Amino acid sequence: MTIRVLLADDQALLRSAFRVLVDSEPDMEVVGEASDGAEAVRLAGEQRADVVLMDIRMPGTDGLAATRMISADPDLARVRVVILTTFEVDDYVVQSLRAGASGFLGKGSEPEELLNAIRVAAGGEALLSPAATKGLIARFLARGDDGDDTDPARSERLDALTVREREVLVQVAGGHSNDEIAERLSVSPLTVKTHVNRAMAKLGARDRAQLVVIAYETGLVRPRVD
Repeated sequence: MTIRVLLADDQALLRSAFRVLVDSEPDMEVVGEASDGAEAVRLAGEQRADVVLMDIRMPGTDGLAATRMISADPDLARVRVVILTTFEVDDYVVQSLRAGASGFLGKGSEPEELLNAIRVAAGGEALLSPAATKGLIARFLARGDDGDDTDPARSERLDALTVREREVLVQVAGGHSNDEIAERLSVSPLTVKTHVNRAMAKLGARDRAQLVVIAYETGLVRPRVD
């Protein structure tokens, strides 16, 4: 299956470079380009995009607002957003995940990293494996914004999780893959996938990235202080 990619960036030169890169791959194609967030939301539906590479800073409707709109639209439930940011150490990182993005990537990343990010997002995984990324998310979530972004209802929903689902959620928040979790808990990868899907359904999470944020926001996982 060909992965349908939408490019959202206000810089035409960058969009052109991304298009050449993406279209060079046999398993993906660029189906549209947007210069602002509002256009990205519209084209995501019209072009039936699988993944949107979304810049944060754009005129008018920015990438964060556009990501929230996509996440809130049931008709766009299958669309995955990968945020592209100039500065990887940025408050926007956690804001983008909270908005519904499946992950983020620095614009200075290598071409293979970008292509892998598209494939990972299209497969429903989260771009949260690197230790530096996990540490960054933990640091920002620990600092918080005076608790304004916490959702008490989500904390109560943790009660609906089974003991095993909580264990799996903790492992997901640690950035571990299904295979790694299976080895750690002595179960099969398929069993892990089942627990992850059930946890997502019970917590109202779109994907693994959202599970990580919920795990920290509800206090199930505490960031390490080194």
